[in-house]
Amino acid sequence: MAREALTGSRIRERRIIAGLKQADLARRIGISASYLNLIEHNRRRIGGKLLLDIAGALGVEASALTEGAEAALIAALRDAAHGTGVPEAEMDRAEEFAGRFPGWADALAASHRKTSSLERAVETLSDRLAHNPELAASVHEVLSTAAAIRSTASILAEDKDLDASWRERFHANINEDSRRLAASSKTLVGFLDAETGEAAVSSTPQEEVEAFLAAHEFNFAELEAGNVQPADLVDGAIELSSNAARHVARDVLERTVADSRRLAMSNLVAVLPKLGPDPVALSRHFDLPVITIMRRLASVPGLGLGLVVADRSGALLFRKGAVGFTIPRFGAACPLWPLFQVMGQQGHLLCQRVQVPGRTEAVFDCFAAAEATGPLTVNEPPLIEATMLIVPVPGPEQLAGATPAEMGASCRICSRRGCSGRREPSILSEGF
Repeated sequence: MAREALTGSRIRERRIIAGLKQADLARRIGISASYLNLIEHNRRRIGGKLLLDIAGALGVEASALTEGAEAALIAALRDAAHGTGVPEAEMDRAEEFAGRFPGWADALAASHRKTSSLERAVETLSDRLAHNPELAASVHEVLSTAAAIRSTASILAEDKDLDASWRERFHANINEDSRRLAASSKTLVGFLDAETGEAAVSSTPQEEVEAFLAAHEFNFAELEAGNVQPADLVDGAIELSSNAARHVARDVLERTVADSRRLAMSNLVAVLPKLGPDPVALSRHFDLPVITIMRRLASVPGLGLGLVVADRSGALLFRKGAVGFTIPRFGAACPLWPLFQVMGQQGHLLCQRVQVPGRTEAVFDCFAAAEATGPLTVNEPPLIEATMLIVPVPGPEQLAGATPAEMGASCRICSRRGCSGRREPSILSEGF
């Protein structure tokens, strides 16, 4: 419905808010109740003096009746409806809803913003609490120092005949431990609230590599063209501060070079409009292993596909997330992921449609396959790596095919109930 056609709806809404009957408002502005009824049902266009009279009787500016809801409010309503199953035809009526019920529209938009903010906070804090080893050490330091102070204070309080020299020594210990407790608490607050800036930024070699790859958007056109070498990119990367991180980054870049020699990015991009991001179809087209195709697809600029690589221990060796699909920073991923199901099935490709619990209930097609890495050695188990490509499924296509299987990111932040693979309670469960 056009923006100007909603003036009558806004008049009706404002009249109801003001507690006026239709006949009362009609009498105030000097028109019949039946004519006002036509106006309020958007069957008569109004303007000029009549519009000004109605606005004056309702105690609002005329622009509030004609201009309608702000674009930001309408966008917020659409965002709130996205991914909830609201039909497209209903989403097109967001402006009408905002015009007729501005108070409810504001409340819904505010609730959506608050929910989104809380979800991000929960994911961030739970990830830190569950997987950050330095945070765990900081918490342990606070608790152990507090226990030491409590023990020393107890001795001083209970032993009234304590020798003066020992009493001074215990007082010195309390002073020193108190300083340690203050410093540890300050560090802990810094971990939980990065805006304070009190804690130094901590990272593992893998996090440094992920920051390096993200800075390049997981795409290295100059490297694939042969204009630079892996060592050139690694040595000049400010994100790579440790030797371990530089070593891992070189391995990733060398694999990228090897993959690009087998399949140039330009050749892959050229066939995507026809075949789409289907690793099976692309594998047949280029006559290449499907895992190579997965890695190449994940590096296509703007395609938005995710990729995860894990070894047989369950450690995640490579992470590239997709919007709506959370990947934990330090292992402990959902054991139901197809990534882990193919570990003992080399040469087998598994494709599973997955729905991730959350506000958007996003749906993905996950392709997973495993392969042996390194040389084959007698009487030694082969090293196995599994790779999973994460392909977002657009809204209309989610209804086609099999019902998606529900899978989370990790048990700590997954709200799914009755899961056979759950290892620990979720912080999102009731009663936490």
